[in-house]
Amino acid sequence: MFATARFAVVSAVLGAILAVATPALAAPPAPPVPAASAASAAATTWDIDPAHSSVGFVVKHLVIAKVRGNFKTFSGTVVIDNKVPANSSVVVVIDPASVDTDNGQRDKHLKSADFFDVATFKEMKFVSTKVDKSATGLKVMGNLTLHGVTKPVVLDVDGPSAEIKDPGGRPHVAFSATTTIKRADFGLTWNKAIEGGSVVGEDVKIELEIELGNKR
Repeated sequence: MFATARFAVVSAVLGAILAVATPALAAPPAPPVPAASAASAAATTWDIDPAHSSVGFVVKHLVIAKVRGNFKTFSGTVVIDNKVPANSSVVVVIDPASVDTDNGQRDKHLKSADFFDVATFKEMKFVSTKVDKSATGLKVMGNLTLHGVTKPVVLDVDGPSAEIKDPGGRPHVAFSATTTIKRADFGLTWNKAIEGGSVVGEDVKIELEIELGNKR
C-alpha cells in the first residue's frame, strides 16, 4: 500500500514536470479571407434611373456655335466599390433612335444613314474595362460601340456622391461624367465644307448626369 502511494506521488511529480517543459500546441490560425471575397462584400449594384439622368452631347456647328442634344432612351447597371474602385464597373445601353436636339428636321437627319443609321444600328453601348481613382473622382476606361464600331474611351467621373435617401427611404447616389470622341473614328463622316472649316465639328463631347437607384 505504501509502495502504491509512493508510485502515485512520483507519477504526479513527473506529470507536472512534463507539463511545464512541453509547450502547449497552438490552435491552427484561421484561414485568411480571400481579397476578392472581401472586396465583393463592399460592392453594391445599382440601376440607372432614367427619369433623373441624362445622356447628352455637344458638337460645333459652322465652327462658331455649339449644338446640344441628348438621348431619351437608355438603361444601365453600375457596380460601385468605394473601398476598391478597381472592382467597380459600368454597362450602359442607349437607343440612338431616341436622339433629340429640339429640332425635328435635324433629328431626322441624325437618324438617317448619314449619321447614326438607326435602321441598321439599333443600339449604342458602353462597357467598362477598368476603373481607377483620379484627383476629382474616377477614371473609367471602357469600350464604346457606336455605329457598329467599337473603340476605347475614357470617362472622367466626378463622384460618386454619398448615398442619400428619398422620402420613401430608398437610397440613391449620383455622378457626372464627360469624354470627347472623334466622330470619324466611329464612321460618322458626313460633312460639308465651308469657309474656314466644315458644317459639323469633328469632336463630340459626351456629357452624362447619372442618378442611381434600386440598390442591391
